[in-house]
Amino acid sequence: MKRSSKKNRQLEIILNSIADGVFTIDLNKNITSFNKAAENITGIPADQATGQKCFDVFHSNICQGHCALEKTLETGKENIDLPVNIINSKGKTIPISVSTAVLKSETGKVTGGVETFRDLSAIEQMRKEMQGKYTSHDIISKNHEIQNILTVLPDIAESGSTVLLQGPSGSGKELFARAIHNLSANKDGRYVAVNCGALPDTLLESELFGYVKGAFTDAKKNKPGRFALAEGGTLFLDEIGDISMALQIKLLRVLQEGEYEPLGSTKPVKSNTRIIAATNRDLKEQMALGRFRDDLYYRLNVIKIELPTLSKRREDIPLLVEHFINQFNLKKGRKITAVSQDVMEALMAYDFPGNIIELENIIEYGFVLCRDFVITLDHLPLDFRNTIHKRDRGENQTVKPLRQAEAGVVKKALEKHNGHRGKTAAELNIDKSTLWRKMKKFGIM
Repeated sequence: MKRSSKKNRQLEIILNSIADGVFTIDLNKNITSFNKAAENITGIPADQATGQKCFDVFHSNICQGHCALEKTLETGKENIDLPVNIINSKGKTIPISVSTAVLKSETGKVTGGVETFRDLSAIEQMRKEMQGKYTSHDIISKNHEIQNILTVLPDIAESGSTVLLQGPSGSGKELFARAIHNLSANKDGRYVAVNCGALPDTLLESELFGYVKGAFTDAKKNKPGRFALAEGGTLFLDEIGDISMALQIKLLRVLQEGEYEPLGSTKPVKSNTRIIAATNRDLKEQMALGRFRDDLYYRLNVIKIELPTLSKRREDIPLLVEHFINQFNLKKGRKITAVSQDVMEALMAYDFPGNIIELENIIEYGFVLCRDFVITLDHLPLDFRNTIHKRDRGENQTVKPLRQAEAGVVKKALEKHNGHRGKTAAELNIDKSTLWRKMKKFGIM
């Protein structure tokens, strides 16, 4: 009896000496022990917590129906570092990570469970500060190209000049268009967007310029076009490279003369609308093929912003994943906390032909299938998983030559800049920290 008491006392001293909160429960979910760190994190003394139901002490976002410790007792499977929010004694929400395990007697009989938890408040605060640092005008990025654009965006907006946004589909062109509008002197006017590639030529003309009564059979009354609706504001012409040569001439007149004629009218209408155009096509190539007018191109291309693909800004993937999780939690009333480590690794290795929109769709798909708190590979689209599996199967055959080629590129860039890491990283379009890791990986130190 004395030996058992001494052993329990030693265990209590050990548990009270560690920084992580630890508590144990019996099979009825009654708390049987509660260490000092658990007291500090929750604000509840051990003598008040002991004997209570664990859900009455923690009030976490997983207590009702998704208790991690209850699942462990049912399945025998441990949880490791599950992100959770609890409410402390002062009513403040505390972010923690929990790990759970089964407690067994010397004979192997399950007697209860143990949960350890770590206060992530400082880390969460740092994460929010970092997220704020890399979020500007709803544009989330730490990529140096995007950051350079964001630096000059207020000046571009203030200029009032026509802007051409060029980049692949799904790269966020409309976000930049909205940001320019919101930063401009026209911000109190309307922001109107038109997808030029989604409408046939005749309908697009009436949508842009409007029409007058009697212009065609069904024109029973005057209808203002998008230029009229955006008067004093901004008109965003998405996929401008898809419009016909005939419509290009009419758009050119607006840009040159500042006026247009509604369909069926002979009276010109003055326009005071800022135009931002966007395309996923190479307009210079379209000009060479005779599909896009040179004079219109140079009218649109007063200020040109080129947006990189998501595969060229991989450092943004974790930030965007977190953003989409928060967004879908609000939209769908869910409490998903993260994606699993293997999901993040798969996303970081994927090429994203559909860019940011494809990433958003993958996360939304995960929300549909995930009934827990962490999105795993099993929750992701089958075609995405098949692509990852094919890449993994082929990786062993190609990794050596690819590794050698990458090492050669890094070494050559370093030699070019006399070992200057900042200039080398800029040329390679990667962070200096990423460059350092690659140098270490390839033994170029």
